Formats: sequence, C-alpha cells, structure tokens
Amino acid sequence: MSLPRAGTVPKAGEIGATRACPHCKATILESAPVCPACKGHLRFGEASIRKALDRPLAIEGTLSQPPGGVPIEYSVVIAIRNERGEEVGRHVVGVGAMHPGESRTFSLAVDVFASTKGKLR
Repeated sequence: MSLPRAGTVPKAGEIGATRACPHCKATILESAPVCPACKGHLRFGEASIRKALDRPLAIEGTLSQPPGGVPIEYSVVIAIRNERGEEVGRHVVGVGAMHPGESRTFSLAVDVFASTKGKLR
C-alpha cells in the first residue's frame, strides 16, 4: 500500500484525513485529540494521550524594526513540498505591521505522531 498521491485528499478514516476543529474551525488531522491551533480538547480519556514521536524541525527567529526606521508590513507563508518538489500545501498564517522600535518573534515546529489509522490509500 502507498500514501495518497500529491493533490489527493484522504477519505475519512484514512491516514492523513482532516476535519475542522469545532472550536476554531482550523483544518486539523482527524486523529488529533487536541487542536494544535486553539489547543481545545477534542477527545478525552486514553484517546487523548498522544505524544509526539519526534520534532524533526523547529525554527525560531526575531524580526526587529530599528528605531528611526520606516513602518513595514509582513506576511508569514508556509509552503509544503513533497519528495518531487511539488507544492502540496501553501498557507498564509499571519500578516501584520511593525512600527520603528517594535519586534516580532516567529516560531515554526513540525511534530510527528504515530498514526492511529490502519488504512493507507
């Protein structure tokens, strides 16, 4: 069996299937016991205990606007590519503006979990 091809959407019950968080409406994994966006609990009991196997990517950086500079605007964009370099996801996760003397810290983390689904597409 193989994983879904780029551009295909896994069906409910399959590995990688998604749903909307009932609290914040973010698209999340169907298997998630806690929403990674709003941290709202979606399942309770044993099913809610799911620890990350690894965090293979963690990046943090700060953007500072020096005093006396000009105001700037920014867009935070996340792009995901598969092993062939094809873009399989692209999302604007935040926009904003900074005035002279302000700063923003941006963090990106990718957590990896064991799948609770048994079917591959």
